[in-house]
Amino acid sequence: MDRSTAGSEMVPSESLQRRLVGRTFVHPLFDYLLIGGGLSLLVIPIAYIYSGEHALVSLEFLPWFILLSNSAHFAASTVRLYSKPGSREALPFLTMAFPLLTIAVLTVCFLFADRTGPLLQAVYLSWSPFHYAAQAYGLAVMYSYRSGCQLSLMQKRMLWWIAILPFLRVLLQSADKHFLWWFLPDPTAVAVPPWSLPLQAGIVMLGLLALLLPILLYLLVWRSKAGTMPLISLLVVVTNGMWFIVFTHYDGFVWATVFHGLQYLCIATIFHVREQRARPENPHGTLYHVFWFYGTSLVLGYGLFNIWPQAYVWLGFGPAESVLLVIAVVNIHHFIVDGYIWKMKPGDSNRQVIATASSSSFTS
Repeated sequence: MDRSTAGSEMVPSESLQRRLVGRTFVHPLFDYLLIGGGLSLLVIPIAYIYSGEHALVSLEFLPWFILLSNSAHFAASTVRLYSKPGSREALPFLTMAFPLLTIAVLTVCFLFADRTGPLLQAVYLSWSPFHYAAQAYGLAVMYSYRSGCQLSLMQKRMLWWIAILPFLRVLLQSADKHFLWWFLPDPTAVAVPPWSLPLQAGIVMLGLLALLLPILLYLLVWRSKAGTMPLISLLVVVTNGMWFIVFTHYDGFVWATVFHGLQYLCIATIFHVREQRARPENPHGTLYHVFWFYGTSLVLGYGLFNIWPQAYVWLGFGPAESVLLVIAVVNIHHFIVDGYIWKMKPGDSNRQVIATASSSSFTS
């Protein structure tokens, strides 16, 4: 085989590999491991192999982890809301009035904590798996669009319903804090409810569908005119499903919180850096914006989860109710803000970041 023949056979192979990997933001390893959730497929098995049932128990490290990852992740949406170009003009209510409304609602909830506390807990615990599923869907569509895969409206709808299957499974699986709680204030009073076996069968079926249907949709898109969907779009949906399906209910929530927070911090930082670097008057480099965004999120996260509850304790409310109510309200605020700052309307900076010509521009 001469060089010209070898070269002609290598081009299709390289092109296919490029389409499968897709256009990443930083580097394929970074994007697939941290944003796609691939790191969880490595870390979680290792954690259970070496620690067994105690894989999630680390009382010494837990407060630091909550601060560095989880608290910072919740605060990151607020930091991006106020640092995103044009957000104050485009979202005046969300940036100006909504924070005051949130504080007012929280304060009123404290006056009726016995009634509002359980309700807020149910709302944010029910909303969390939906939020994770919606983020997986958004990332899958984002990477498809960025990689030149033009999903049809029907394909997007199919992807949406497949992505939220883990959320639907959680609603059925948790009878004390989620779906059934809304209809039965004390479902645990029924030792063996008559719907137990059909419910368990439905839970198992939803779990299987949540893991198999993404692969089926990927193959359907492959055979359509949409183009090749990058594997990271498949990965991010499957890993979100695995966090809730492979593990117990409690473990699933913890692992989803861990890797969703990491995922969110990474993608939010990337968008922030590119938006700031695109400003004509920007005098700073990439590392400055990375450390500024994470540092600001870290400080704000500490204030939200540590100082804010303590302020209500100083006002005379109980420490337990102060922590629980603030956590619930911060979660709900985060979910609502996220619903606006990640929209891809024409002319929005989100579209500009996604369509950036080269992934190396993050570090350039």
